[in-house]
Amino acid sequence: MTTDLRIAVLGVGMMGADHVARITERTKGATVTVLNDYLPEKAEELAATIPGCRAINDPLDAIADPDVDAVILATPGPTHEKQLLACLEAGKPVMCEKPLTTDVATSLEIVKREAELGRKLIQVGFMRRFDHEYEQLKGLIDDGTFGQPLLAHFVHRNPAVPPNFDSAMIVKDSLVHEVDATRFFFDEEITSVQIIAPGSNPNAPEGLKDPQIAIFTTESGRHVDVECFVTTGVAYEVRTELVGELGSAFIGLDQGLIRKQRNPVQSDTGDGRKIAGISTGDITPSFVERFGVAYDVEIQRWVNAVRRGDNVDGPGAWDGYAAAAVCAAGVKALETGQPQTVEMVSRASIPGA
Repeated sequence: MTTDLRIAVLGVGMMGADHVARITERTKGATVTVLNDYLPEKAEELAATIPGCRAINDPLDAIADPDVDAVILATPGPTHEKQLLACLEAGKPVMCEKPLTTDVATSLEIVKREAELGRKLIQVGFMRRFDHEYEQLKGLIDDGTFGQPLLAHFVHRNPAVPPNFDSAMIVKDSLVHEVDATRFFFDEEITSVQIIAPGSNPNAPEGLKDPQIAIFTTESGRHVDVECFVTTGVAYEVRTELVGELGSAFIGLDQGLIRKQRNPVQSDTGDGRKIAGISTGDITPSFVERFGVAYDVEIQRWVNAVRRGDNVDGPGAWDGYAAAAVCAAGVKALETGQPQTVEMVSRASIPGA
C-alpha cells in the first residue's frame, strides 16, 4: 500500500476518541475517513474536526464503505460479533478492543469463520503486550535469562469503576488483562481458575466483591496469582513479578518517586532510629496515562502490518477466544467459590486458527 490506510473508527467514546486523536496526531501512514457511534451527533461532531472524514450512522454501512480499508472497533462488547463478521465478510482488517465477543461460543465462531477465510484479519486490543516493560520482560523470559519460569505475581488496581460495574465484570473487564499477560509471558494456555473474594472494600459500591484474588494454573503446572482491586480510591497501579529458577524480575515500578510512611510525623523506635510517617508518590491516575505509549505502539504496528499486507501484528482472534474461555471459568469460580477447569477446544482442531 503506497497511500495512507483509510480507517473507520466505530465507537467514539473515551477509547474510540482516543484512537481517533492517536491516528490523526501521531500515527504515520493512516487517516480516519469514517466515524460511527450509537449517538450519531457525537460521531458527526468529531468528524467535522477531521479533514475528509464523514460520519455514517449504520455501523455495518461504515464497515462496507468504499473509503474504508480497515476498521477499529471501540464499540460495546455485545455489538462485536455482528461487526466482526461484517469485517470478515468485507475482507477488511480490524483492530477489535477487548472483548472479542461477550461469550465463549460466539468468540469460537469468530475464530472458525476467520480460519475458513484462510487469512488473518482480526487483531485484539490487548495493549499491554506493546508496553516496553512487558516486551523487555518477555524477551528475558524467552532468552533463558531466568532459566525455567516458575510463577508470576500480578497486581491490578483501579481508583474507581463506573456505577454499573458488577463483580463478574472485575473478571471479564479487568482480570482479562492478566489472563492475556499470563498467556503472553508463558506461551501456554491457562487450564484452571480459582477466585477468592476476601472481605469487600467498605468504599466499594454495595454488592461489589472487591478486591478479588485470582489463581491460575497453566498447562505445565505454573502458578500465577493476581490481586485485582478496582475501587482503591487512590490511582492506577499495575505491577508484575516473574520468578524463575535463576532469578526474578519486577515491572510496573516506573511511576516516579514513591515513599512509604505510616504517620504524618516521625516516630522514635526507642533505640535512636526514626521511622518516617507519610507515604507519597507519583502514580498514574488511569490506564490512559500508564499505557498511553503502548497504545501508540500497538496502533502504529497494526497500521504498518495492514499496509504491508500482514494485517495482524499482535494478539489475534484465538487470543480473544482463549481470554473469553478463561474469564468464563473465572466468573463461574467466583459464583461457586470453587476452582474451575477452563473449557476450550484444541487449537489444532481448527486448521488456520
